[in-house]
Amino acid sequence: MASFIIEGGHRLSGDIIPQGAKNEALQVLCAVLLTSEPVTVHNVPDIADVANLIRLLERMGVNVQSHGHGDYTFQALTIDLDFLESPAFVAQCSELRGSIMLMGPQLARLGRAVVARPGGDQIGRRRLDTHFMGMQHLGARFEYDAQRGIYLIRAPHLVGTYMLLDEASLTGTANIIMAAVLAEGLTTIYNAACEPYVQQLCKMLVRMGARIAGIGSNLLTIQGVTSLSGTEHTILPDMIEVGSFIGMGAMVGDGIRIHNVSYDNLGIIPATFRRLGIRVEQQGDDILVPRHDHYEIETFLDGSFMTLADAPWPGLTPDLLSVLLVVSTQAKGSVLIHQKMFESRLFFVDKLIDMGAQIILCDPHRAVVVGHDHQRQLHAGRMTSPDIRAGIALLIAAMSAQGTSRIDNIGQIDRGYEHIEKRLNALGANIQRTE
Repeated sequence: MASFIIEGGHRLSGDIIPQGAKNEALQVLCAVLLTSEPVTVHNVPDIADVANLIRLLERMGVNVQSHGHGDYTFQALTIDLDFLESPAFVAQCSELRGSIMLMGPQLARLGRAVVARPGGDQIGRRRLDTHFMGMQHLGARFEYDAQRGIYLIRAPHLVGTYMLLDEASLTGTANIIMAAVLAEGLTTIYNAACEPYVQQLCKMLVRMGARIAGIGSNLLTIQGVTSLSGTEHTILPDMIEVGSFIGMGAMVGDGIRIHNVSYDNLGIIPATFRRLGIRVEQQGDDILVPRHDHYEIETFLDGSFMTLADAPWPGLTPDLLSVLLVVSTQAKGSVLIHQKMFESRLFFVDKLIDMGAQIILCDPHRAVVVGHDHQRQLHAGRMTSPDIRAGIALLIAAMSAQGTSRIDNIGQIDRGYEHIEKRLNALGANIQRTE
């Protein structure tokens, strides 16, 4: 198991470019199964989850050509049906959360799918109901194979319909869209997720010949077509990585410029950091985070306690709450972090408490952070990364701490952040990877 050894107290300065968006990449790479023609994708992040999905696509029969860093062409001319029924396919899917989004393309292209319980972060219950209910609305039938622990799904003829999703699930919406574009007739999806990543998927599918209206809203209408063609697509910068770098700039930065962030697609992320008193300066499509020796958490207009809570887009993404929490430990003032979506995502705060942070974990969903205002430095510790976002939050804490820290299970961080120690060391950090 790999670990990071972090010598704290080193200030970061310089320029950094965010990677391609992990969540978008997992969607658009699954969508290459919808056509037999070549699909070229640019700005693909070099992270573990995406690499695992590319290997899985190759084993499914997709021809994959790499043209250099982040550039690939995929062609699903034929799909290996025998592999889809194999234990090896089930095992690979079980290690990758994004594998669930193969269901929609499989049903649309092949009329059947095999779904294993997907892997991913251990951050609490992550339902698949939205995915399954959406496919059932389109005419799919499910059988559960208890011995193998898989679902066998058949839909020889998908038919469009109206559906009201039980939750605005990002991956659920993407999965249903990918099935509906090749279904017969009109599909209406209400309470659809509308994150930029879903918008990007829809725009890519439209270039391939799909007919989708309402892109960017929570009401999508999709007129099914008989086939899709190839296309070329560029993945957006990863908004979660942009937010992570803003947090690092506030905690341990001497001035960090984040280049080419696609500012218009960041939503309320910059404004949320500003509520913690952090200066986030937009300069063209770059963000400059100057050195912060002091930043003060705002109160609401009526003077009440600041609360940061996740919500469906265009609300605050839950993936940034861990970073916002650790950045708050050195602010002046107090804030309530309310993680509504996942009941285990805040359990990493005990590690921050061990490092000297003043945090009250109220329950699995809420934590109160009392900021140190840089009057008390965190001290080094040994930690284990439970998930991608907690891992990067612990890394930020370790870089700001006094002494040398160790973070184990950094494979979780590698799932979402591309060569993170090399990129941060180039800014002045001292992070060593060890096995």
